[in-house]
Amino acid sequence: MNQQKNYYQENKAYANFLENWDSEFYAKYSDALCDVQPSSKILDVGCGVGQVVQRLIEFGHEAYGVEISEPNIAKAKEISPLCQLYDGATLPFNDGTFDSAGALNVLEHVEQPETFITELVRVVKPGGRIILSSPNFFRVIGFRDYHPKMRGLSNKLKNWRRLRSKRIQMANNPSEVRFDRMDPIVREQFQPDDDAIIATNGIEMRFFLEQNGCKVMSVECTDRYVSSMIDFALNFGPWRYLMFNAFVTANKGSSE
Repeated sequence: MNQQKNYYQENKAYANFLENWDSEFYAKYSDALCDVQPSSKILDVGCGVGQVVQRLIEFGHEAYGVEISEPNIAKAKEISPLCQLYDGATLPFNDGTFDSAGALNVLEHVEQPETFITELVRVVKPGGRIILSSPNFFRVIGFRDYHPKMRGLSNKLKNWRRLRSKRIQMANNPSEVRFDRMDPIVREQFQPDDDAIIATNGIEMRFFLEQNGCKVMSVECTDRYVSSMIDFALNFGPWRYLMFNAFVTANKGSSE
């Protein structure tokens, strides 16, 4: 399998790292997945050690999780036997299986992000909910950015130009649009998203969901809960595409 899968497949240290996540990190994502009918069937792709699955179960849903990491899934199975390993490419479920499905901070790590989105949409029922959340590596606004691609005025100018060129490509040559790839960062002390290989951003995430027959309900730059006034200020204008993260909520079309 690909290099990213090999990195995570036997990584016990990463499983231990995930186990110590603050629940507020994934609360907004979990609650968005739960915004469906009671006792729904929900899938968390890249379920880690199962914290989101646990939260979904607590809300009364039938929660499934898939992961490429064996140490992760061993811990997740302690929460639910409905968590399982998968190959990182094809989701092991029939079309239209779930009422909602999502992936939190997964898309930036996969080898074929466009196919990943297609697979995520495939396993959701028509009219079902899809939540896709990843960092915005094309940040134009911000400071104290943690990844080199986001950092500095020169990079922010490059990001602005690249987003502008992508919008033109979406309008004129939509079949040629692809996420940009990045080289993973190798350093002794691991930093967040050093291992990211895809320059995820809200504009392209929205585009590919729409290309797969979804109606995008919202694109937000906040992937966790903040005060209502701050949330409104950050997300009511187009600048939400230019900073922080990409938290996309969509509904699958009734017919494709």
